[in-house]
Amino acid sequence: MHSWLSRFRSLRVGLLGLAASAAFAWTPSAPAAICRDGLWADAMIGSHHFHPDKDFEQFNPGIGAECWVAPQWAVTGGYFRNSLSKPSFYGGGVWGPDFLHWNHIRLAAIVGIISGYNYGSYGFGHNHTIGPVAAPLVMLDYKRVGANIILIPPIPSSDLPFTLGFMLRVKF
Repeated sequence: MHSWLSRFRSLRVGLLGLAASAAFAWTPSAPAAICRDGLWADAMIGSHHFHPDKDFEQFNPGIGAECWVAPQWAVTGGYFRNSLSKPSFYGGGVWGPDFLHWNHIRLAAIVGIISGYNYGSYGFGHNHTIGPVAAPLVMLDYKRVGANIILIPPIPSSDLPFTLGFMLRVKF
């Protein structure tokens, strides 16, 4: 019995390793066609809050993706631990017009929804914790690496002031 069980575990570990290797080596053609202008992985790293009298969590780890469906348009989504130490999920669209793009710097805007904050009457979902977001964005890139700096507007019902968010990016 012990021999059979150990062989099964070895086989299971080997199959999981093979499946993981295949998943990392697989190059999907459908997403590549959809994200024809670039697919970026984003890592949320931190934030700075413009509020002198209140302490917020400044380290906000998270991960996301940007799928550029056209030279000026992207779809984005992801997760991070917000400044109130709660999980936040976001999704939306990014518009980065060509006339606001100079070499390695692009000015853009993001519009979408985000969770994890009390939006009061503007929110929906459980306890009104999902709400709209519209924010300006500075995108920096050099070849396959970059950074995003986003100016998030205040959320008065959560007592959050203007906030700068910082992300690192890698292009696939």
